[in-house]
Amino acid sequence: MELEELYNRFLECGTVTTDSRRCPAGGMFIALKGETFNGNAFAAQALAQGCRYAVVDEAEYAGEGCILVDDCLKTLQQLANYHRRRLKTPVIGITGTNGKTTTKELVSSVLGQKYKVLFTQGNLNNHIGVPLTLLRLTKEHEMAVVEMGANHPGEIKALVHIAEPDYGLITNVGKAHLLGFGSFEGVIKTKGELYDYLRGKGNATIFIQNENPYLNGMASGLDCVRYGQASGLFVSGKLLSCSPFLAFEWVSEGNTYSVQTHLIGSYNLDNALAAIAVGRYFGVEAEDICRALSGYCPQNNRSQLMETEHNRLIVDAYNANPTSMMAALENFRQMQAAHKMVVLGDMRELGEASLDEHRKIISFLDECRFNRVILVGPEFKKATSAYEHFENVGEAIKALQSDKPEGFTVLIKGSNSLHLSQVPEYL
Repeated sequence: MELEELYNRFLECGTVTTDSRRCPAGGMFIALKGETFNGNAFAAQALAQGCRYAVVDEAEYAGEGCILVDDCLKTLQQLANYHRRRLKTPVIGITGTNGKTTTKELVSSVLGQKYKVLFTQGNLNNHIGVPLTLLRLTKEHEMAVVEMGANHPGEIKALVHIAEPDYGLITNVGKAHLLGFGSFEGVIKTKGELYDYLRGKGNATIFIQNENPYLNGMASGLDCVRYGQASGLFVSGKLLSCSPFLAFEWVSEGNTYSVQTHLIGSYNLDNALAAIAVGRYFGVEAEDICRALSGYCPQNNRSQLMETEHNRLIVDAYNANPTSMMAALENFRQMQAAHKMVVLGDMRELGEASLDEHRKIISFLDECRFNRVILVGPEFKKATSAYEHFENVGEAIKALQSDKPEGFTVLIKGSNSLHLSQVPEYL
């Protein structure tokens, strides 16, 4: 079936799903494959549950109501790109090693004060999530904010050719997914693929953190809207406090504004300033920007503050890499609290650099002298014999049950695969 004809079928449906367990009535099911599943096998189930069409790429499953294509994943991506081109909605592409999801949320919240905005849900930012996001676009949307993630070279390049962003924002570049990228230089090159695409369009605009040397080195030939802590920028900001929530001032066009947020960590200042820069560029009033930032509450284990009967918790258990781990620990060290404890999980996908990067974290922990340190995972075990160490989260929970902390402020951070999100229940 030709793409245009398939697109007309999509317009009949209005929605796309790749999950046979979640089939909107009248929707279109696209059968994707993974290491442990074949979506083609669920096409009949999707139709029975209410989908109007099922797109498959194996002829044996192409029964009534099915549309046979060569490759379902490529079809999903082509359909999303075709839809994006037809609607011509302005798209802001966001990537970066750390902070991209929070920045995406803040940018969307700010722009939402003035515009009808479509934005990436959660962290659906890969080769499947980006097209699914774009296929949610409607004529009512005035802007789209699309998050793009990568852990291998060339992935951002592939995503930008699906989303075709008009504007770009790279939050930062840091040491993450080194196993996939091969080196820190590989991280820089891959994140820079967003800039490369925009540079190829000509006269494209990016929003750039002014003090970041890596981003500045990558931004030649682009129209730069600058934000940061230096004076005289499009948006300048200054940290006021972070105990535990971030409070800051920002300046634009000679006017100064103050914001008290629900964000934990001074490292979130740049994320907030990025959102302000985008908002001001697109004409959102300063008071509305402040309202959006002060009202935003992080979720999904991203620097969430939790108060239990026994302790105060900072739960940042969604992801961890050397850059974000060090930033979280430095912020925690500066935080005012009588008794401090950390529960840290391994940083994954660091390849040959893993042992060295975990040892650097241990050296920093030695300097911090927190009251109690619990480490979880085999990588930390290789790095040190000091501190309490447990192979997995289950063992750590048993230790917390037998020796439960009382009256502590606790930082919980580690890669999502360590499942440290289970720990708060026992603190």
